[in-house]
Amino acid sequence: MSLSTDRTRQFEAAALPHLDAAWNLARWLLRDDQLADDAVQEAYLRAFRFFEGLRGESARPWLLGIVRNACYDWMRQNRQLADQVEFDELRDSEAVSAPSSPEAGDPARQWEQRVQSERVNAAIDALPPVYREVIVLRELEELRYEDIARIAGIPLGTVMSRLSRARSMLRESLRDERPGDAGGRTRHVNV
Repeated sequence: MSLSTDRTRQFEAAALPHLDAAWNLARWLLRDDQLADDAVQEAYLRAFRFFEGLRGESARPWLLGIVRNACYDWMRQNRQLADQVEFDELRDSEAVSAPSSPEAGDPARQWEQRVQSERVNAAIDALPPVYREVIVLRELEELRYEDIARIAGIPLGTVMSRLSRARSMLRESLRDERPGDAGGRTRHVNV
């Protein structure tokens, strides 16, 4: 077996299990499936190029840090386009999972769950990238604060304060956009 083949297999074993997490982070940061695909591909190429630099540490935070940097590089290079990418919740979300109880099979209940899921996703999507990334990494990818700090290249205290602020913004957004509010008015978080 050649050294190159062995290195490729080691990289695949370390990096491929985290492909879904990498795409999820890129998707939330860039708000576009195609751009997320491109960013993850670029990140995996970078990761493969610098794979020798990964010594005894967990591959997941190391790889997600590279994905994050690839996304931010794209946003910096395409500043005008980054704010114009639209996110269509109906198109970009997966179908509701199969019902696990008789109540879950109720169409009205499924609709309520879908509406709630859309509201939460839209609220996350409305967050500025620095808040969106910490929420995605903590709440969706379930990473430890220390790993988030490594990925984002920020101090642990900054991770905690950004998470606190992001959660507060989400609570405010979800509270203010309740269906059936008086007068049909909804407020959006200005960020």
